[in-house]
Amino acid sequence: MTSRDPVDPSTPGGARGHRAVVTPGPALTPERRPTPGAVSVAPRPTPVFVDAVRAGGGEVVPLGPETRGLIWLSYRDPRGLADALDTHPGIEWVQLPYAGVDAFAEVIAARSARPLPLWTSAKGAFAEPVAEHALTLVLSLLRVVPQRVRATAWATEQQGRSLYGRSFVIVGAGGIALELIRLLAPFDVRVTVVRRSSAPVPGVHRTVSVDRLDDVLPDADVVVLAAAATPGTALLFDERRLALLPSTAVFVNVARGSLVDTDALVAAVGAGRLLGVGVDVTTPEPLPDGHPLFSDPRVIVTPHQADTPEMTAPLLAERIRHNVAALLGDGDFVGVVDPTDGY
Repeated sequence: MTSRDPVDPSTPGGARGHRAVVTPGPALTPERRPTPGAVSVAPRPTPVFVDAVRAGGGEVVPLGPETRGLIWLSYRDPRGLADALDTHPGIEWVQLPYAGVDAFAEVIAARSARPLPLWTSAKGAFAEPVAEHALTLVLSLLRVVPQRVRATAWATEQQGRSLYGRSFVIVGAGGIALELIRLLAPFDVRVTVVRRSSAPVPGVHRTVSVDRLDDVLPDADVVVLAAAATPGTALLFDERRLALLPSTAVFVNVARGSLVDTDALVAAVGAGRLLGVGVDVTTPEPLPDGHPLFSDPRVIVTPHQADTPEMTAPLLAERIRHNVAALLGDGDFVGVVDPTDGY
């Protein structure tokens, strides 16, 4: 099993653990509601997720004619998922393993003309660990931690900025954004959320639509990307938009690498146009050995591990339990994917 696939972890006892950040899903029309039935876990029936199906009241069966719901655990095998759906047309609901579904975009698009299968993802389920990681990057960059850990002599220049009272821009309004807003409350920051619409987000200074993104960047002390990867967000931050940020700004991406022009980001850092950059996601991914972002003392690169399998497995298990219960008529599905929007 690859590092991008959820595993069955051994978690220390007594810890609170993370909780899912659940945002309301759409009301399903009758033709989009799957037929109740047995569930398969594939391509490998990992015990923690098999147990989650049973905890939701579901019957676990090998992938076959009885399967109505499919828990697909491999992010790296979209072709295998497509083959499973082609071979077993009775599958009416598919649970995907991560919040982002870009790896499955072609599989979903090929079936978007039909109301079923219903697609659900883990969106919102992993928001707490990712938001926690984003805040870690922000604080580390403001306090020039990358420079400090590289130091081999006592620094005499006074450096570092406080987060308290800063202007904070979050691009995206899903579970990660909502949890990050909660974590920021003690810092008394002025949060601006940029989303597809200007519908207000509770607890923030202002909410603006994405067409006003350019207006809010020149005054931003911190920018965190937490939006889905869609055609509309591809290269959202290019050379022109990065240049709108003040040279004292911190820029963090915990969304997807496709939202940022990597070459433009390298150029901006190299020219001293940003105080610090933190990226957990990149394009390409993984970054090649020796890439300039690794060696710059104002940059933190983490290898797409804002949420590790130890963190995500219990959260995905709870998402599976909830949605299996929904398949059987107990409640509503959570994390429903819009095939048109791609998330």
